[in-house]
This record gives sequence, structure tokens and C-alpha cells, in this order.
Amino acid sequence: MRHSGRQSIPVCDFADFQSEDAERRARFIQEMGDALKDIGFFALENHGIPLDDINSAYSEAKDFFTLDGDAKSAYEQKDINRQRGFTGFGVEHAKGNPAPDLKEFWQTGRVLGEEHPSFDSFPQNIWPTEDCPDFEQAVDGLYEKMEGLAQFLLSAASEYLSKGVEWLPLMANDGNTILRLIHYPPVPEDADPQSVRSAAHEDINLITLLVGATADGLEVMDHDGGWIQVEANHNHIIVDSGDMLQNLTNGLFKSTTHRVVNPDNSRNRRFSMPMFVHPRDEVDLTPDEELVSVTGGEALYDSITAGEYLYQRLVEIGLTS
Repeated sequence: MRHSGRQSIPVCDFADFQSEDAERRARFIQEMGDALKDIGFFALENHGIPLDDINSAYSEAKDFFTLDGDAKSAYEQKDINRQRGFTGFGVEHAKGNPAPDLKEFWQTGRVLGEEHPSFDSFPQNIWPTEDCPDFEQAVDGLYEKMEGLAQFLLSAASEYLSKGVEWLPLMANDGNTILRLIHYPPVPEDADPQSVRSAAHEDINLITLLVGATADGLEVMDHDGGWIQVEANHNHIIVDSGDMLQNLTNGLFKSTTHRVVNPDNSRNRRFSMPMFVHPRDEVDLTPDEELVSVTGGEALYDSITAGEYLYQRLVEIGLTS
């Protein structure tokens, strides 16, 4: 395993963006945009998500994933491609890698009111209320705070791209943004030799916000093909740009390969909580003409809607057929 010459990913201070000082705010936008343009990842400090809220969500995740297999499987929803509720161990695999990832997870998303025109077609949340009565309050509360943070970051990215502050946030309004609670249990002795906790992959969505995991293991690929180890740290939220944003910006923002490697001690468990920020299904991801012009003048990515892109990836990673 070859490590990168770079020791860490960039760090951006969210307090700069919230400052009334125009220079500090401009500095954040420049540093964040430069990071997404260069390596596609950065660590966000002073993110404003209370540590108690993060710890509460992790506590509820641990309680749920210690339930027996039958209890957890009762919350699996194959009819909606497992976009809400529980997904069992070894179901998902990285695109192009048939060996299963060594993880199980829970997904929760946005709540639309019954009066919303998309209510009947939008995945609805379920909750393990009988088994974990405090799960909904802790997890849904974290979802709301993280999504609010995501909207600020999308606004900053839009300003960096000279597209106006609402360009990306409007795409994500009422989008299928998902908070995933992931459990990486001890590595089974009979695990596929090609399996790791999360094989090398790129995220599909606009941006991802990853609350600091409970243990190290995340690695980001650098330009030279080496791996940058990312420290698990609740004081940071790790942010990266996904395939949809790369498509939309014609590659100006990078969707960078990353992975979660197996621990030295195979008995150690790990939990993490990424939020995958998605646009609405009908949003057109065709490379923006202005951004095509600043990236060489040729569209490098397909014209496709967000919904089509998502379904295509769900097939590729084994969550639907």
C-alpha cells in the first residue's frame, strides 16, 4: 500500500464563511473551491454541529447495529432499492468490484409533507421505534443540521464558480439527500480476500459531508496514485465533491477515489455517518456551458438527469437490479 507524498487534505475554517469580514468570507470560498478543484476533498473545522448531537447519533447507531440479524432485517426495504432503512452486511459493493464491502448501514432522508407534489413517489423514512425509541429524534435532528450546513457549502461553491449563490442550493432543494449510518463490524474470518470495508470508489452525488468516524481507515487517492490517510476527528467534517458535481462542472470540481481499509486489528469495529447531498431527480446534469468554456471548450461528460444517474449507480453497486 503506497502512501501519497501529501500528508493531509486541505482544512477550511467555516467560521471564515460566517464572518462579517468580507475578506475572511472570500478567503473561505477561494480555499474551499481550490480544494474541490485540486484534490476534491477538504476538512471543515468550526462546522457548528454540536458534538453532543454527533455523539447521540453514534450512540443510537451502536444500539441499532447490536440488534440480532432478524430484527435488523425487518427494516430492509428492497422495494425502494434500500434507499431508506436497513441494508444488510455484504450487500453493497463498489462500482466495478464484485467483492462485497464489509459493512451494513441505515439510510434516512428528507421528509416531504403530504401536500408536496412528489410525496407519493418520494421514499418515506421508517424508524426502528420499538427497538430503539430515541433513534428518530437523534438521527433526524442531525440530518436537519447537516443539511443546513450543506446548503451553505453549496452556496459557497456556487460563488466560487461565479454562478450566483443559489445555483447549486436550488438544485438540492427537495432533493433525495441521504444520511447514512454505517457499521463496519469485526472483519469475518471467512471474508472474501478481495473485500475491504469500503472498496475504492467515487461518490455519485453533488457533495458529501462525513461526520468524523469513530476510527481511522478513510484514505483519499492523491494525484500520484498514492493514498492520503484521513484522521478520524469529530471536530472536522470531511467534505468531498461527487460525480454529479464533476459532471455538471465538466470536471472542474473533482470526484476523487477514496476507500475505507481494513483495520490492523480485525476485531475492531468502526462507525461513520456520511450525508450524500443529492439534487432533485429531474435536475439536468449536462455540463454547464460557461464551465465547459473554462475547462477546454469540450463537454467531457454526458447529458443525464440526476434521477437517471442515481438509478444507474444503484444497479452498478448492487442495491437494485
